[in-house]
Amino acid sequence: MKTCAKTLTLMLALGASGIAGAALTPEEIKQLGTTLTPWGAIKAGNADGSIPAYSGGIEPPPSYDPKKPQFRPDPFANEKPLFSITAANMAKYEDKLSAGQKEMLKKYATFRIDVYPSHRTAKYPKYVIDNTLKNAASCALAPNLLQLAGTCFGGVPFPIPKNGAEVMWNRTLKYDQYAYQSPGQTSTLVDRSGRRVETGSFAYWQTYPHYEPGRSKPISSDDILEYGRVDWTGPARKAGEKLVLHDSVDMLNVGRRAWTYLPGQRRVKLSPDVAYDTPSPAGGGVGTVDDTQVFYGAQDRYNYKLVGKKEIFIPYNTFRLHDEKLCPSDKVFTPNHLNPDCVRWELHRVWVVEATLKEGKRHIYPRRTIYWDEDIPAVGMADNYDDAGKIFRVSQINYYPFYETTGHNPHEFVVHDLNSGAYVRQAYTPAEGGMMVVTKPTEAKQAGFYDSAAIAQEGVR
Repeated sequence: MKTCAKTLTLMLALGASGIAGAALTPEEIKQLGTTLTPWGAIKAGNADGSIPAYSGGIEPPPSYDPKKPQFRPDPFANEKPLFSITAANMAKYEDKLSAGQKEMLKKYATFRIDVYPSHRTAKYPKYVIDNTLKNAASCALAPNLLQLAGTCFGGVPFPIPKNGAEVMWNRTLKYDQYAYQSPGQTSTLVDRSGRRVETGSFAYWQTYPHYEPGRSKPISSDDILEYGRVDWTGPARKAGEKLVLHDSVDMLNVGRRAWTYLPGQRRVKLSPDVAYDTPSPAGGGVGTVDDTQVFYGAQDRYNYKLVGKKEIFIPYNTFRLHDEKLCPSDKVFTPNHLNPDCVRWELHRVWVVEATLKEGKRHIYPRRTIYWDEDIPAVGMADNYDDAGKIFRVSQINYYPFYETTGHNPHEFVVHDLNSGAYVRQAYTPAEGGMMVVTKPTEAKQAGFYDSAAIAQEGVR
């Protein structure tokens, strides 16, 4: 009875202080690092062993030299699929498939899901784990769910999420690296006939200030969550354009700010439309800005319901897809979907979140079902519905781990348009040094590099 009274008192106090939801109990916090990983995933494997227990994540192969940009070798290259799922046998596995996967299996006779042994390759640096454990006791959301409250540090904000908004914030504040750059990323549209069109090629930089190693101060409401910059090199109509993006921790009062340099006009303009359901600049008409990496940006247009946790097949450890010797472009890009020979699927536990459009808000997807991996909140898939309640688009992350530092690369993604039969693969990199991690804070691009003035000064006609 005393425990119930204390819990009620705490909940009332949290509500009065402008914080949404109840804090974790001491008993729940004790699970982190024992029955749960420090970031809140179930440490044990599943009942039949098809999902293994977490055993520390991936280690780089002895042959890998982190100082030399190179293709990250596949430690699972000798593994063969355990089984393949097609339209003919999908009923046997339907409890492990999303609604979008089922639609793709039914719609495309050539689509299949090759399921490999599952490997939990997630790994976090000590400072991120330490900050996550701090967050468990002190981080919270404001009642509007669009701002942080309490005291939050650079780690998983809600290792034991109690609602859909907390799961989505785990994705928003996800850890992959403090900073990284890519000298060459590419996006390619494939129409229903299999014709390929390059929709974008660009150099890319990104920095997450709250994940700077050695940072001890908590995240402030006026902090920049993320700096991003794109320098377009193709196609010809976009070559020379530049884009800088600032995402704020405060989604309510600040949100996203973006600026574009247009070489034809030799000027920089504010780009408030680089958000929500605006067509993606490199999407070729398939996918929206917030389809980026399954879901990207402010959360204010949806209500989020936490359905629970589920075992499902998702793309994972997709080394083969990025090996140009095994899967060159001519092999990867097939009509309607990527070549199944090149995509590795594994069984993992995911958080399932139903997003429904808020009253008075608009978006081309009135409803979305989003699946986030329990080990890496940035890895997953989404089923996006149209106004008629039918699945419109299906998106997925093609993740593989970074070797050179502790972290993850969840940046490449694919959006399938089930109405047109087209799909777009975005932000993929070449095998040699495609995505390079900045290993020292002093080597990261600083805030001035991401200013509108910087792209104006560097712009050329």
